[in-house]
Amino acid sequence: MRKIKIAVIGANKWSHATGIMLTLKFLSEQFEIVGYTLPENEREKFPELMSFYEGYPELTLDEILNDPEIEAVAVETEEIYLTKYATLAALHKKHIHMEKPGGIDLEAFENMIDAVKKSGKVFHTGYMYRYNPYVQEIIARVRAGELGEIISVEAQMNCYHEKPIRDWLSTFPGGMMFFLGCHLIDLILQIQGEPERIIPMNKQTGHLGTSSEDFGFAVLEYKNGISFAKTSGVEPGGFARRQLVVTGTKGSVELKPLEMICAKNEGVQTQYTDKTEFLTIPKSWMDMGHSERSPLFDRYCPMMEGFASMVRGEKVNPVTPDYELMLYQTLLKACR
Repeated sequence: MRKIKIAVIGANKWSHATGIMLTLKFLSEQFEIVGYTLPENEREKFPELMSFYEGYPELTLDEILNDPEIEAVAVETEEIYLTKYATLAALHKKHIHMEKPGGIDLEAFENMIDAVKKSGKVFHTGYMYRYNPYVQEIIARVRAGELGEIISVEAQMNCYHEKPIRDWLSTFPGGMMFFLGCHLIDLILQIQGEPERIIPMNKQTGHLGTSSEDFGFAVLEYKNGISFAKTSGVEPGGFARRQLVVTGTKGSVELKPLEMICAKNEGVQTQYTDKTEFLTIPKSWMDMGHSERSPLFDRYCPMMEGFASMVRGEKVNPVTPDYELMLYQTLLKACR
């Protein structure tokens, strides 16, 4: 198996930078980490993260972009800088894994997508639920017609954040909807496509004096039903209630929790409930459906293994740049 020479651009405190760095180290048979750069003063802003980068050379951005042997980059800056550095990587013909969801400027995102298309290289984003095996199973069943006509998707991603992170949410339009709601919008669009109308209903709870929109809610209207994305940063125990519910005319399926970290932090699990037999079972009002707890699976390894396969040309990214643009446009509407 050919190793991919990869460099890491940037660091972030609240998203997936450290998880991706650890994953690249773990996948040492697939990736060779050539080095990293911290172009937005991350060393000064996030000194507590620097141990994750120890043992690898710190390079300049120009050294990374202009080294032809570095074929891929992981852009892991703070969200507001993602588009800037991904665009530079695309212009230098690098394969790109970029943290989600992108910067906060639509025109800059459009220009980035244009540069990606012209580069002909892989553009891969950090929506890890795309690699959740049970999410994949649900989407496959939807596309095979097993759930009938889809009426609604209910997607929730909640947690309890302390004041510093909820203050930081003011960096983005929509706060929590931009930060975590992007995952939910992605799931809804993959299942139902582009909505006819989007109604943003994001709110400031004011909890502990924060002024960010730390409660995100958006309604997506389709011709035959209503779907919604909800993401709260002020829900105690909310992580365990992250869920995906897909309802169709032939039945419904639910993941709840969408993922749950196991006690020894050896992976994540989900609880899968299948209610597709309700239409054929007498007295189905009282039937709870069939539920099972999944085996442990890893949150990031399948995602980065998938990226590696795409860079080596072993598989084609099923998510196109045009879809990424549509997702981003829809997200901005959900963020008002």
